[in-house]
Formats: sequence, structure tokens, C-alpha cells
Amino acid sequence: MFLYLLLPQLVSYNISVLQHSGSPLDIFAFVSNMSVDWVGYGYAALIASGGVIGYVKAGSVPSLAAGALFGGLAGLGAYQISNDPNNIWVSLVTSGALTGVMGKRFYGSRKLMPAGLMAGASLLMVGKLSLALLQKPQQS
Repeated sequence: MFLYLLLPQLVSYNISVLQHSGSPLDIFAFVSNMSVDWVGYGYAALIASGGVIGYVKAGSVPSLAAGALFGGLAGLGAYQISNDPNNIWVSLVTSGALTGVMGKRFYGSRKLMPAGLMAGASLLMVGKLSLALLQKPQQS
């Protein structure tokens, strides 16, 4: 799923670099300068894999559905941030919701896995996105 989100972006940028550059090796310099939200994609993969692991270990269909839903939303948010660094709202709402839900579950159960891990990762993501929101002035 994430490959489908990244592939068109990489292909379009690489074609534009090939048209304007003298060397095919210039592609690597340009791709490394792309502003891809790798942290956001990793967070989305963590959420989705957590849902799959919950389904495999405990047979929990709600865990699988929640992992797919929130992992997809986090992936969409990372894609939006990759295209426009000011467009953080989907990622912020998704990680904020997971912080609240998984934080409440962690507070009630005191189990690090999976509630504590997801609450911690979501809280770190909210912090990262909040800092990005505060550092970049919004243009109207």
C-alpha cells in the first residue's frame, strides 16, 4: 500500500530530474533531498502491523480493523505531509486520537504491550507534529 503512495511521487520527480540534468547519477542527489515523511510512514507501518499482530495472536478482528483504519489514515497523513509540509492535520488528529485511546487503555491495564507502546509512539508523533506546526508560520 505504501509503495503505491510513494511510487508516483518518485517517478514524477525522477523524470523531471532526467530531463534537466546532464548525468543519470543526479537522480540520487535529488531523491535524497525530497521531503518524504519517513517517520510518518514508519508510524503508519507500526500501527498497521500492530493490528495484524493482534489478529494473529488473539484472533481480534477489531484490532485488525482498527490497525487497518488508523494505519491507513496515518499513511494518508504522511503522504500529505510529504507533498505539503504544512498539511499536518490528518496526521495530528490520527495520532492524537490514538494517544487518547491507547493512553486510557495503558492507564487501565498497566501493560506495556500493546497499549503502552502505541500510546508512547502516538504521543511522540503528536509532539513531532506540534513542533512542526509551531516552527513553520502558516501562510494565508
